[in-house]
Amino acid sequence: MNEFNAKIAEIGIVPVIKLNNPERDAAPLAKALCDGGVPVAEVTFRAEGADKAIRIMRQERPEMLVGAGTVTQTSQIDRVKDAGGQFVVTPGFDPELVAYAQKQGLPIFPGCTSATDYHAALKFGLELIKFFPAEQEGGLAKIKALSAPFPMFKIMPTGGISLKNLADYIASPVIAACGGSFMVTADLLDKQNWAEITRLCREARKIIEEVRAK
Repeated sequence: MNEFNAKIAEIGIVPVIKLNNPERDAAPLAKALCDGGVPVAEVTFRAEGADKAIRIMRQERPEMLVGAGTVTQTSQIDRVKDAGGQFVVTPGFDPELVAYAQKQGLPIFPGCTSATDYHAALKFGLELIKFFPAEQEGGLAKIKALSAPFPMFKIMPTGGISLKNLADYIASPVIAACGGSFMVTADLLDKQNWAEITRLCREARKIIEEVRAK
């Protein structure tokens, strides 16, 4: 994998975050994630102002990898780049978005759940792709099946990942990292429970480290 993808794989878990109040929450959330050993964030455009949150996080914690999720328009890619975002994640495979992100020099991880998607990703020279929604689309069994004809890809499953099944996914050599919202839930954000977010991050990292040590 290239250097950027390898950094994400080293962390092993990517928090998927919907921030409704970036001015209030982005800075303390960035600290909570870093304190938990997870210096990476996928801030989704499910809430307006994702680019504002990305800008704050990058300014507060320049050591973090911060990108955008639920990207569905080229204009959002422009906003991510302007905010200093470092990567883009899309729900599905949109060749226009992939081509545009690559033209802008931004790593992009499109959602791929079929052999057709994998073929398309191959044509764009991608090496790390998202598998979404993971559990609903067949989970690890389907990921392994698709990896047989497409061994060149590393996968980042997202959707239905939790502390309960994280170890199963990470144990597979085809999995580079897992995406998940369980570390930064809406309830934890509403309550500004940064300590619990840090604890969940540490727990996830502990699971990943223990699996990889075997």
